[in-house]
Amino acid sequence: MSTGIEQHQKTSDSTWTVFIAFLRLGLTSFGGPIAHLGYFRNEFVTRRRWLNERSYADLVALCQFLPGPASSQVGMALGLSRAGFTGALAAWAGFTLPSAIALVLFALGLSAWGNALPVGILHGLKVAAVAVVAQAVWGMARTLCTDAMRITITVTSAGIILLWPTPLGQVCVIVVSAVTGLLCFKPMQAAAHELLPISLSRQAGILLLGLFFVLLLGLPALLEIWPNHTLALANAFYRAGALVFGGGHVVLPLLQAAVVPSGWVTNETFLAGYGMTQAVPGPLFTFSAFLGASMQSPPNGWLGAVVCLIAIFVPSFLLVAGALPFWEQLRRNLRTQAALAGVNAAVVGLLLSALYQPVWTSAIHRPADFGLALVAFVALAFWRLPPWLVVMACGTGGWLLGLL
Repeated sequence: MSTGIEQHQKTSDSTWTVFIAFLRLGLTSFGGPIAHLGYFRNEFVTRRRWLNERSYADLVALCQFLPGPASSQVGMALGLSRAGFTGALAAWAGFTLPSAIALVLFALGLSAWGNALPVGILHGLKVAAVAVVAQAVWGMARTLCTDAMRITITVTSAGIILLWPTPLGQVCVIVVSAVTGLLCFKPMQAAAHELLPISLSRQAGILLLGLFFVLLLGLPALLEIWPNHTLALANAFYRAGALVFGGGHVVLPLLQAAVVPSGWVTNETFLAGYGMTQAVPGPLFTFSAFLGASMQSPPNGWLGAVVCLIAIFVPSFLLVAGALPFWEQLRRNLRTQAALAGVNAAVVGLLLSALYQPVWTSAIHRPADFGLALVAFVALAFWRLPPWLVVMACGTGGWLLGLL
């Protein structure tokens, strides 16, 4: 083990130090999960030297291996390594709260003064969502769908979800794709790598992973016994956070299937909020705070935002902290890698289905809408413009088109 890691084990940071470090990133980290990981590397590997390059790469690999938002999970693990469980909470709060607060304020403003806004602005935000999701599909497909079998899984998954657009349908697609990957893919053995500079007992890991599954299975059962809107929100958002493979954008179809058909949030509000989420720094999962604040019935406002925000991030904390003691074994298990390859191809299909329904069908109504979405996609995918700038431009463009 390197000298840098030995030094790490001998020192620790206060919870406050961890919070301030991640708060600065939460205020400035635009650009989505991949960009966030780059910001983290610059801050914690290059500048603060909390861990070395190889250990950071291993930590990123773990968090991409697990369901949930990779950048937030990397932040939780780094906080855990520096100040224990309170450090993990401080890292999450610092990185998450700036964008969550901004989105709650937007939701409250939309609820209070939405009718005073020109209709074209909100429509422009929905068009921006088309470009953002299309870019996510494009980028993920190029990375995760590299052969005929993976493409087949992607297309089949998209078709099934379009025909069976329910949370149960999404879970079934993920499970069947995992089995397909297990049967069809033969990944190569991972190369030797350094141990991660985080120490947790296997007993603690088993406890946390057990709690993850207890909540995943127990919340729906409890909801059947005790029907309650707050519990229903916690169950829906916990399930979404627990089943998101492949990046933050994949949470879109899971949340849409949970909140729109139930009448908790209108589809127009959902897409406008998703578009605005691209314009704020921090993790995409803070979209949950917007949805919680936008609920049609209590808990909504700030309370609804807190319930949904915590519920969607709890699985990430339980998984990353619970998996750390078993990471070496997991990473070298070829059967696990094969199943994950099938799941990754399936989540591209989930996102592809969401690109059509509800994103495309709700936003593209005329040639001008398509033209605006196409320019926004090119700006994101090829001109490499920051998402917040593209979102603002789409809002302005929608307003101008509304004047015609």
